[in-house]
Amino acid sequence: MNDTALLSQAVTPVRPPLPSVPRWNVESVLALFELPFADLLFLAQEALRKHFDPNAVQRSTLLSIKTGNCSEDCGYCSQSKRYQTGLETQRLLSTEEVLAAAKAAKEQGAGRFCMGAAWRGPKEKDLPAVMEMVRAVKALGLETCVTLGILKDGQAEQLKEAGLDYYNHNLDTAPEFYGDVVTTHTYQDRLDTLRNVREAGLKVCSGGIVGMGESRRHRAGLIAKLANLDPPPESVPINNLVPIPGTPLANSDPIDIFEFARTIAAARITMPRSYVRLSAGREQMSESEQALCFLAGANSMFYGDHLLTTSNPQTPLDNTLFEKLGLHGI
Repeated sequence: MNDTALLSQAVTPVRPPLPSVPRWNVESVLALFELPFADLLFLAQEALRKHFDPNAVQRSTLLSIKTGNCSEDCGYCSQSKRYQTGLETQRLLSTEEVLAAAKAAKEQGAGRFCMGAAWRGPKEKDLPAVMEMVRAVKALGLETCVTLGILKDGQAEQLKEAGLDYYNHNLDTAPEFYGDVVTTHTYQDRLDTLRNVREAGLKVCSGGIVGMGESRRHRAGLIAKLANLDPPPESVPINNLVPIPGTPLANSDPIDIFEFARTIAAARITMPRSYVRLSAGREQMSESEQALCFLAGANSMFYGDHLLTTSNPQTPLDNTLFEKLGLHGI
């Protein structure tokens, strides 16, 4: 065997059998999780480079437009009125307040502006105000996204008419673990909302949260469920749980950074054309840990000092990290 053949053999990773059609089950995603770490990252980089500029990161800024007093019992959430988290509730913001925040986000380099309201779902009386916000933000030249909870029939169409680009509605976790996290609405409720969003012609932003006490199989189940949506979400946020005092998940053990990076990589490989977003929990990561997640295939992030109710790395720190890694925002 000549030197070239030896080198080729040495750098080719062990590849699990991938589906011949874009359908994934839990076992096939688990096979990805269980690869040697370097082999997994190699496959993730292959998938990223086939469809994206590997040094470009889509940057989204998130604003809470209505905070707290939510009726739902999501065990990770500071905004549920069922838990004593010390969160100060806030009325629905005015369009002027939202527009000021959106202008600041654009000036700092964000390409997408996301607006979140702590509702089970929007009431009809609330929707016109949100639609006005969408129109105003869209007029700035930003991509628009909202997360408003469970949508009723016809509401996605109204948001589309207002110029909305993306609707965020996370699946959170695998179906079989969901009842350990949320009981006031079902997994099917979430899937129904995603179907309504897709049928209205909106792009889908849907991902999940890891570090809630779930198993690796549950993480693989979440990725498989997302990848098998038809089509998969255009944006896939992977959140690392930020435990909130007063919530049922306040004492959750943190997930290992390598397991978190494996989750990012599995999302990238199974959804190669999607933006995979490094989302909540990034402030608790070092620069090297964030760099590992970008190597694992993340090419999107929340950008700005705050998320909905938790803090995020300050913009100058992110700009410095981008310079170190040779990344640029879009």
